[in-house]
Amino acid sequence: MSKAEKTRQFIIEKTAPIFNTKGYAGTSITDLTEATGLTKGSIYGNFTNKDEVALAAFDHNLKCMNTAVREQMDDQKTAKEKLLVYVRVYENFLYAPFPKGGCPILNTSTEADDTHPGLRQRAADAIESWKNLLSDIIKRGIADKEFKNNIEPEHIAISLIALIEGGIMIGKVTGKLHYRKAIMESITKMIENVGLL
Repeated sequence: MSKAEKTRQFIIEKTAPIFNTKGYAGTSITDLTEATGLTKGSIYGNFTNKDEVALAAFDHNLKCMNTAVREQMDDQKTAKEKLLVYVRVYENFLYAPFPKGGCPILNTSTEADDTHPGLRQRAADAIESWKNLLSDIIKRGIADKEFKNNIEPEHIAISLIALIEGGIMIGKVTGKLHYRKAIMESITKMIENVGLL
């Protein structure tokens, strides 16, 4: 890495938790300078503007989240076990090696849906990629005769994502973590019975 690349990476790593916690609109240039110890000129000498920093921060947070999931998923053998990793990780995301502030897809989707097209597109692409990954796992489960072959992998995949993200959002906004726990229990039952749908 060149010195410029190291500086960019430093800025991303220091500001990513702030964007994921405060959101794009809530993060000020003062937040960025305080987090990095750099001047505004130094930050904008490495990034064109706040938008560029925010997009890089989203990518960083998403990579951290995906790494946390894949590390646990790699230890699982069956398709069902791989799907259940999401329940474990998301149920305990406050304690797992997850980005500070929680799921960047959820956080960015709820804030940037009407206000920041670039971030909205990043979140939409992340959901699409997640759906494709889950669909592939379910297809593997069908091929291995773990699941019945009359199920729709894409429908199940997008439903799992909606339930996971919805569970986090409901628990977060109400402050009632037992709501999230109840939804995660429902997701577990859905996965355990996916071959019966």
